[in-house]
Amino acid sequence: MNLTLKIWRQKNAETKGKIVNYSVADIEPDMSFLEMLDVLNEQLIMKGEEPVVFDHDCREGICGSCSLQINGEPHGPDRGVTTCQLHMRRFKDGDTITIEPFRAAAFPVIKDLVVDRGSFDRIQQAGGYISVNTSGNTQDANSIPVEKENADMSFYAATCIGCGACVAACKNASAMLFTSAKVSQFSLLPQGEVEADRRVLAMVEQMDKEGFGNCTNTGACEIECPKGISLENIARMNREYMKASVK
Repeated sequence: MNLTLKIWRQKNAETKGKIVNYSVADIEPDMSFLEMLDVLNEQLIMKGEEPVVFDHDCREGICGSCSLQINGEPHGPDRGVTTCQLHMRRFKDGDTITIEPFRAAAFPVIKDLVVDRGSFDRIQQAGGYISVNTSGNTQDANSIPVEKENADMSFYAATCIGCGACVAACKNASAMLFTSAKVSQFSLLPQGEVEADRRVLAMVEQMDKEGFGNCTNTGACEIECPKGISLENIARMNREYMKASVK
């Protein structure tokens, strides 16, 4: 395939960015989207030009770092996949593809297509942990009974990889889906009950401090989430927050 790429180029957070047009040829349909960008960068390096900076690590849909806005959609036109799992067979020969970083005030651009998602880390650090008894009188976790339904829901919430697609898809740049997933994975388990009230209050407070918008229940976050995190987690977090607030 021969493609035209319209890519956001930005030197750093302080400079103004712009869309730059590139052409790539002989792209195989079985290439991943990131492999296609690798081909482009090889061509740019051979010409003595600066390659396009984009984030990636595992390339297996696990780390969440490959987040890109592709033709206006987080992670591109496919569903249930991250950018590194998106294949070029989803596009046609001669297509024009617009590639941008995730857009949110809480995700400032570092360079080109890379954004700083440290805000997510700070939300988790505000309360995303459980107490561990190290007094010598510890209890085996396997001896604590957990209802299977709760265990399953906790597991599903824990599949969130923190990519930020929910924020990029939301018209308010809300982090409610991400934060609620991190709250839910602990609040559904008995081990998470010790810090439950403090956790939800601290994480929501940090989320607001980071400048994320509020939720308006449009559901775009769930649709674009590569792991299919449910909106039910937002409802659960709201209940947990209200309960903690009145105590």
